[in-house]
Amino acid sequence: MINVNKKGYNAKKKPVVAICMDGTSYDYYEAAKDRMPNLQRFIKKGSMGFVNSVIPSFTNPNNMAIATGVTPDVNGICGNFYYDKSLDEEVMMNDPKYMTAETIFSAFANAGKKVAVVTTKDKLRKMLSKDLNNGICFSAEFSVKATMEENGIENVIDLMGKPNPTIYDPNISVYCIEAGAKLLEREHFDLLYLTTTDFVQHKYAPNDPEAIEFLANIDHWIGELDKLGAIIAVTADHGMSAKTNADGSPKVQFIEKILAEAGIKSRVILPITDPYVVHHGALGSYGTVYLASSDIEPAKEILNELDGIEMVLSNQEAVEKFNLPGDRIGELVVLSDEHTVIGRSKDWHDLDKVKTGLRSHGGLHESVVPMILNRKLTPEYESKLASGKARNFHIYDFLCNGTID
Repeated sequence: MINVNKKGYNAKKKPVVAICMDGTSYDYYEAAKDRMPNLQRFIKKGSMGFVNSVIPSFTNPNNMAIATGVTPDVNGICGNFYYDKSLDEEVMMNDPKYMTAETIFSAFANAGKKVAVVTTKDKLRKMLSKDLNNGICFSAEFSVKATMEENGIENVIDLMGKPNPTIYDPNISVYCIEAGAKLLEREHFDLLYLTTTDFVQHKYAPNDPEAIEFLANIDHWIGELDKLGAIIAVTADHGMSAKTNADGSPKVQFIEKILAEAGIKSRVILPITDPYVVHHGALGSYGTVYLASSDIEPAKEILNELDGIEMVLSNQEAVEKFNLPGDRIGELVVLSDEHTVIGRSKDWHDLDKVKTGLRSHGGLHESVVPMILNRKLTPEYESKLASGKARNFHIYDFLCNGTID
């Protein structure tokens, strides 16, 4: 038993592989089911249920919840982007210094287990590799730059037999899962984590042929991992929704500008913000607002009246409801509905990148995702998975403690 953040994980004899399919809600798998025979076999012969993600339903908070097995109030990661009050700067939350919890990966490696982590987006790599001194961690995005000193591996192109695709190529996520299979084919690993990027899901709806072809290619390599004897679970960091008006243009409430027009000075932080602006233009369904205490109630009243805004919480309400670190969010937390995103002002965003067909995430409507395992679960864990109360970051608990070999 390996203990991490007050939770015990049994080490298995067979390789344990957790896969985070970024932005992949179940409707994608349903649309592609005729092209995903391996995943369909897992669903029929293994175990499947629906789990809840971390709010905000963004990449960094959910990946780091999976990596640590705990919520943002414990691990410290509550967005891709954040306002550092001590520096008075808006910064990317991609540095291990922001983490306040140990990862499952480092704990397993420190216990003498072989660990490998492959992330598609390099923005996650440093945090996922926190204190992972005896394991492998590299990004598909920069795999050609991988070194033994920095990543625990070199010559990734030799392993793969080809260079990595670019970050806006759908095949880069396929490359990530393939890398996991190639590593496991080369040598035994006790624990693997493979996490993709959601470019396809941002750009294509579930029934689009591009999305179906992408998932067919993913399915092939999931099948290869299965052939290698791995105990596999597939989940997601969040789902994806169309965020558009009837004409296909983005449906946005620019709340910083709206508050300014009402005479309220604020700083709106959009934690979806990251280097991959082609995906979403920094528009998501969750935002946090920094403002003077005397403006909190007037701002709440204004924001609650806006079309598409469905929840405005005080700092303490957000901390209690979503297990967020109170010192890393503003005075207000705002969530929009299924088809609306939150912005700052028109000139702050590069709207040309998302002028038609915006698909994004961040709120409650993208927070229910599938968890699919290629093994049966014990009755106790089957009940947990069926309860509707399980979380995506319980994935290693299910894999290590709940699967029947």
